Order: sequence, then structure tokens, then C-alpha cells
Amino acid sequence: MKNKKKICIVINNRANYARVKSLLYEIRKSKKFELKILLGASAVLNKFGELDKILKKDGFRKLEKIFSIVEGGNLTTMAKSTGLSLIEFTTFFQKINPSGVIVIADRFENLSVAIAASYLNIPLIHIQGGEVTGSIDEKVRHSITKLSDIHFVATKRSRDFLYKMGENKEKVFLTGCPSIDVAHRAKSKLPKNFFIDNKGVGNVPNYKEKYITVMYHPETTKYNYIKKQIKQLIEAIIKIKDLKIVWLWPNIDAGSDIISKQLRVLREKKLIDNISFFKNFSPEDYIKLIYNCQCLVGNSSSGIRESSFLPTPSVNIGFRQKNRERGYNVIDVGYDKDEIYKAITYQINKKKIKKTYLYGDGFSHKRIIKILNRIFEKKVSVEKELNYL
Repeated sequence: MKNKKKICIVINNRANYARVKSLLYEIRKSKKFELKILLGASAVLNKFGELDKILKKDGFRKLEKIFSIVEGGNLTTMAKSTGLSLIEFTTFFQKINPSGVIVIADRFENLSVAIAASYLNIPLIHIQGGEVTGSIDEKVRHSITKLSDIHFVATKRSRDFLYKMGENKEKVFLTGCPSIDVAHRAKSKLPKNFFIDNKGVGNVPNYKEKYITVMYHPETTKYNYIKKQIKQLIEAIIKIKDLKIVWLWPNIDAGSDIISKQLRVLREKKLIDNISFFKNFSPEDYIKLIYNCQCLVGNSSSGIRESSFLPTPSVNIGFRQKNRERGYNVIDVGYDKDEIYKAITYQINKKKIKKTYLYGDGFSHKRIIKILNRIFEKKVSVEKELNYL
């Protein structure tokens, strides 16, 4: 088919890829669209895992890359990285002239994607708008919403919040979250060489051993307290003796170097002997990891989103996921080590958790591609107005 519409999806981190992997396949096989994948931010940095290798293994070999992250891991470098990314994304979009750009969720790296596409009059398609959380993600998410032209939301509440924000109801679509599509397909028992193949360091579990998964990211709006927070979490984890600990490295937000340093101290001083550390997993392997663990501990959205579908017990720490819609699998705690340890103990001894379909049923990608096919049959307007008028 001639004159295919060029759709660009920007993947700035490992979570972005998990959110849209199922959708990438649908767009690629569509007769109406030409898929362009652009990797940026932590997605192109080896310290956060070799995401390009994972995409290529999955069959996505035509990848574009930009490099825009300023080293330092603090609030200043986070702001400067956003500015540099804006320049790079603008140059790239101007070069390929896409018919539409898809931006995902609420990461600070994606704000520059939204600004660049908007100023170039390229229709912007936002996945996961309308949700509510804490940290800088809250501001970023709603800013991207106001810059976007088409919205694919995960929940009914998110859809209603976009209506209240003045978005055009004809451009807001309740599809569920594509990350649940991966969870729907990938949940299974661990392969025999699972942890070995994923190149962890430390006392790596064998595939039959029971373990908990820990993933703790910086709360950027509480930057000055990050060191204290991670120390409390480490002290709680040290008290767990009868399970293996699988700890994933933090994301690139301001404060990540603070967390990473404390994890290195934990490892080098051998304060605990039942722990291993991992950089990254493919979307499917990550689902297998959290599906089979006794409990997911930390402040990742996956402890609330994918884990509610699997279902996996989750201990959510602090305010990073404040007010996000929850299933029955989550216990919310503060930063105190004793409170965290008590919640973990409760969750790993829990008999049964009720599964929920809060964020989707596993077929979001089918709904999204169907809507995209219809929308791009004609020119997509980039005119924007508040719909209170």
C-alpha cells in the first residue's frame, strides 16, 4: 500500500517498551502505517540495560537513537536533560516528518517529546493520560495531556478526569493499558536458566527458590530525603532471611545515583548474603519475575498496574504512586523500616489475592490499532480548545 502514514513511537526507558510492545507489532503489520521507533534517554545507556538488544531480539531492527542525558543524577541535570532532549527530538521529527507521534505515560523524558511534536504541528497521541500519582510524574503527565491530540486511557476514572480537564470527548478512548497485554501473554513459571540468562550479580536464586523482588526509584519532589528513605528500605530488607532478594537497579530520575551508591555499599560490605542485583529484563521476563515472586516491594507502578492483574502481592512505599487506582494486591506503607518489614511479612504469608482487570484485559493493542486506523483515514487536527465552552 502506497502512502503509508508514518507513526513514530518514542521509547525512553525500559518501562516505555513494556507499555507499548504489543502495540508495536500491531502497527508494524498494519497496511496503513509505517513504524518508526526512536530510542532516547536511559533506553540508550548501557548502565540501565541494553534495551536496543532486547528490541532487536524481538524483531525490531530498524531503530533510531538520540543521546541527550546529562550525567549527574540530580535535579539540575534532570532539567537540562529535558532541554537537550527537546532540541534532539525536534531535529529528528523535522527530519522524518511523521504523520503522528505516540508518547507514553508520565516520565520526564517524554515531556520534551510532547513539546517538540506540538510545536511542529504533528498530531500527538498519548497513552496512559488521566492517571493520578505523586512525584514530578504528576505534573509531567497532565502537561503531556494538554499538549496531546488523541488520548488512549487505561481506566474509566482516567477517562473521566480527562473530560474534567477539558479534553474533547471524541478524542478520548478507553482502551486499557497495553502493558497488561504483555502480562496476559507472558505469565508463566520460570525457565530453568532464568536468572543466569538475565545476568544478575550476587547470590542469584535458582528457578525453584522463593524470592521477593525489590525496585525502588527516586521520589524527585523529596530529593533531600532519598538517602534516608533508601537506608530504611535496606534495613527492612536485611531482616528477611528465609527468602532470596532480587533487586532491580533504579531508573534515571534525580536521586538515582544516591540510591545506586547505597546499593553498592550494601553489596560491597556484604551486609546481606541472600541478595542479587539486575539491570534490566525484557518485558516478558519482567512479568515472569514478578508473577513468580512472593512479593513486589518498592514504589514502581508495576506493583499496582501489572501486579493487580497477575495478581502479585505488593508493598508500595511512600508517595510516588500516591492516589493511583489500586487493586486488592497492594499494601501502602511509609518509609519506616519496621513498617516496611511488617507489610512484607504480611504479604508473603497471604493465602490468596483477588485478581482485577482495573488496567485492562490483555487486548488493549487491538483496540488502539483499530482506532488509529479509523482516525488516520483523514487528516488529524492539531487545533486545541478547552471543551467547557
